[in-house]
Amino acid sequence: MEIFELSKKVKLIEIKTRRLSNQIFAGQYQSAFKGMGMTFSEVREYQYGDDMRSIDWNVTARFNHPYVKIFEEERELITMLLIDVSASNAFGSMAKSKIELLTELAGILSFAALKNNDKVGVIFFSDHVEKFIPPKKGQKHILRIIRDLLTYEPKGKGTSINSALEYLNRVSNRRSIVFLISDFMDTGYDKAFGISARKHDLLALRVMDPFEMELPDAGLMMMSDPETGKVRIINTKRKNRKMYQSWWNSHKAYLDNLSMRFSVDVVNLKTDRDYIPPLVSLFKKREKRA
Repeated sequence: MEIFELSKKVKLIEIKTRRLSNQIFAGQYQSAFKGMGMTFSEVREYQYGDDMRSIDWNVTARFNHPYVKIFEEERELITMLLIDVSASNAFGSMAKSKIELLTELAGILSFAALKNNDKVGVIFFSDHVEKFIPPKKGQKHILRIIRDLLTYEPKGKGTSINSALEYLNRVSNRRSIVFLISDFMDTGYDKAFGISARKHDLLALRVMDPFEMELPDAGLMMMSDPETGKVRIINTKRKNRKMYQSWWNSHKAYLDNLSMRFSVDVVNLKTDRDYIPPLVSLFKKREKRA
């Protein structure tokens, strides 16, 4: 991609996602994701009604009078975006491919975090962790994330959500808001998913193309798997369509069951639908729970 074309694409995504973030998510992001920790502020003399557990015994002993520690809620948050850049996300039967939807989601969430004065970090992953961008603030940092998403050429083709979550759990010690953005064409990440859900505020954004959800009645079709490179001729007769539907439902249920088990919010976003209403619904639901 030439520099001029790249700059134009980055600018278009910036304009669209920033506008949506300002107009639609103004205030909702902050309400949905509040400070998730307490930081020490000061000590003061003990007053009637103070929690005995907050007494600072070192200061109390020094002054021979009870003092308590005062804590304040940490307002600054860290938002981590775990973005699936595997080959399956290049697919698109509609005007927008899955990777294009992923890029817009990354942009709108990043600008929402920026407006909230939070840091944003990114992990790109395929069948392994491809790239880690440490959390930072600022518009230049957000534009770098968008630019990298548009130009990055992953070395792997497959999907390993387990690798991404294990890496997150190693490098991110502080509790963060984590958006796992993927088509979730993977299984076997139960343990890492559970650890991440307990350690962080984990949310799953599942990106789907309608063509993947249901085989059309189109006779013989040549289909290729972008992650394995295998090409097959499929007979889309009724029996095979039912078998495929059964596979898709069980595959979808894997993430749904995990999310229920670990109390993780899941949002389904389709390439042929407006992704704003589901995101707004998510933020409102979390706001009510806060």
